[in-house]
Amino acid sequence: MYILGVSCYFHDAAAVLLKDGVLVAAAEEERFSRIKHDYGFPAKAIKFCMDQEGITGADLDYVVFFEKPFRKLDRILMMALATYPKSYKVFRESMITWMADKLWVSAKLQTEIGIPKDKVLFSEHHLSHAASAFLCSPFEEAAILTVDGVGEWVTTTYGVGRGTEVKLQKQIEFPHSLGLLYSAFTAFLGFEVNEGEYKVMGMAPYGVPRYVDKVWKMVQQNQDGSFTLDMDYFCFHHSTYKTYGDKFEALFGAPRPPKSLFFTEATGFPKYFGTPPGNFQELSKQNQHYADIAASIQKVTEEILLTMAKNLRKTTGLNKLCMAGGVALNSVANTRILNEAGFDELYIQPAAGDGGGALGAALWAYNTVLGKPRNFTMQHAYWGRSNSDAETSDFLTKNNIPHSRFDNEDELLDRVVGQLIDGQVIGWSQGRFEWGPRALGNRSILADPRNPDMKEIVNSKIKFREPYRPFAPSVLAESAEKYFDFPNAASHCPARYMQYVVPVREKEKETLPAITHVDGTGRLQTVFKSESPRYYKLIERFGQATGVPVILNTSFNLKGEPIVNTPANAFNTFSKSEMDALVLGNFIIDKQIG
Repeated sequence: MYILGVSCYFHDAAAVLLKDGVLVAAAEEERFSRIKHDYGFPAKAIKFCMDQEGITGADLDYVVFFEKPFRKLDRILMMALATYPKSYKVFRESMITWMADKLWVSAKLQTEIGIPKDKVLFSEHHLSHAASAFLCSPFEEAAILTVDGVGEWVTTTYGVGRGTEVKLQKQIEFPHSLGLLYSAFTAFLGFEVNEGEYKVMGMAPYGVPRYVDKVWKMVQQNQDGSFTLDMDYFCFHHSTYKTYGDKFEALFGAPRPPKSLFFTEATGFPKYFGTPPGNFQELSKQNQHYADIAASIQKVTEEILLTMAKNLRKTTGLNKLCMAGGVALNSVANTRILNEAGFDELYIQPAAGDGGGALGAALWAYNTVLGKPRNFTMQHAYWGRSNSDAETSDFLTKNNIPHSRFDNEDELLDRVVGQLIDGQVIGWSQGRFEWGPRALGNRSILADPRNPDMKEIVNSKIKFREPYRPFAPSVLAESAEKYFDFPNAASHCPARYMQYVVPVREKEKETLPAITHVDGTGRLQTVFKSESPRYYKLIERFGQATGVPVILNTSFNLKGEPIVNTPANAFNTFSKSEMDALVLGNFIIDKQIG
C-alpha cells in the first residue's frame, strides 16, 4: 500500500511516501526548486518520492493533504470581518491566493498526480503535526504538544497518543499564538518571519533578559498552560506587511534596521565586516539593547512552553512527550523541557515544522484512519535524493572539473581528515539528503572544532552570515557525555537531529572553541554508526588523529539559499565560496585545481 502525504501553500512545501506504513522518501520542495522555504505545490518533491519507488499516481492508494483548506478560509473570513476596515488588504491578498491555489487543492492533487477524487484525503493542520510527532516515535503512548504560528484556526494543542490513535484534547486558537508572538519579535529585530526565528535564538545568549516584564505585558499565561495575547500590541491579524504595532514600539523603542550589522562589546567587530566604525561604542550599545530583547522573548517563550509541558505531565500522567510545530525547533526550549518538565523522554522528528505535516498526514491516514498497525520508527533523517557515482562522474567530466576518485573509503577518509587538521574547510555531500532544516552529515560544511579561528573563517569565507550564529558539533554518540553536560546522551533521539542545546563541559571549552557558543553551549548532533556509517567513520578517524571525536558541522548552503541537493548545487556553492575542498561521494575536488 502506497500513501503520499503533501503539504504546501503556506511555507516549506513537502511530500513524503509511505510503503505499507514505512517511510521510503521525504523531501521539501525547496531542495529541488532552489527557492528557500518554497511554499508552492511540491511537484518536484512528489516526483522524487514516486521515482524513488518507481511508481506512478495509478499505484497510489491515497494522497493526504496536511490540513483542511476550507476551515482555514473560515478563519480568514472571520478575522477579516472582525478587524475591518484595517484588514481589507489581508482579505484582498488572501482571496487572490485562495482563488488561484488553495480553493482547488483537491483538483490540483487529482490532475497533477493522476488519481481519482475518492483517493484524496484531508487531515487537520495540528492533527498532522501531532501524528508526525507520535506515530513515528518509539513510544506506545505519550503526551503530545504541538505549537506553531497558526493552522486552520488552531495555534497550540495538547493531546495524547496511544497505539494508532492520536487524540487532541485541548487547543488554543488564533490570534493567540506563541509562534506568531516569537515571529513579531523576529521582525522587530530585523529578520525575516518564518526564516529568522533561529537567528533570534542565536542572538539571545549575547543579551540579558532584562525586558521579560515588558514581554509579559503583551502575553498572559494561565495555570493550565493556556495563554492569551494582548492584540493591541500586534498587527499580524489584520496587516499584510507588519506583525507588531505602535504600542509594541512604544514599549521597546525603534525596531532594528534589517540590514544593519550586529556586533556588541562581547562579539567585537569581526574582520570580515571591514573597518570598525568611528561610533563603534554607540552602535554596540544599540545592538546590546536588541540582544537583550532577543534574550527576553526567548526566556518568555521557554517559560510558556515549560508551563504547558508541566501541565501535560500532570494531567496525562504520562512520562513521555512528543512535540511538533515550528516552535518545537526551538532547541534551547526543548532542553529545558527535557530537564525541567518531569518527562523521562522527548521525541521530536527532524522536520517538526510545516514540511513535517506531510509525514503526519500520511501516517494519520495509514495508522489511524485505516487502522493499520504501526511498523515504523524514525531513527534518522536521510530520506532525500542521493547521487550515484555515475551521476557525479558524469557531471564532473562534462564540466571539465579536475578531481580525484577514491574507491578505497579509508584512503578517502584519511585524505579528508588530513585536510581538516590542516585548517581546511570541506564541503561534504554523501548519500540521501536530510529531511528537515538541519544538515546532519550528508549535506554539510565541515571544519576543525579545535581551531579558535574557525568560527570566523567559516562565517566570513563560506556562510557570509552574522557573527552571533553558532556552529554545531557532530560528536560520536558514545563520546558525547565526555564533551557535553548531557546525561545519557545516546538515548535521546532528538539529539540525532540537533534538537537540544546543552552545556559544553567546562574543561572542554578550550578544546572546542569553534562550536562553543558565547553562553558555553552547543547544539550537538549525536552520530551513530548504524545510521550514518561514513560520517561516523570520518569523525571516528578524526578522533583517532586528534584525540577529539567531534567535527564542526554547518549546513551546506550559502546565506539565503536552500541546502544543496545535487553535485551541480554543491559545486556551485563550492565555487562561490572559499571552501578549500569538496567531497562528492567518492570524489574530491580541491580548490587549487577545481
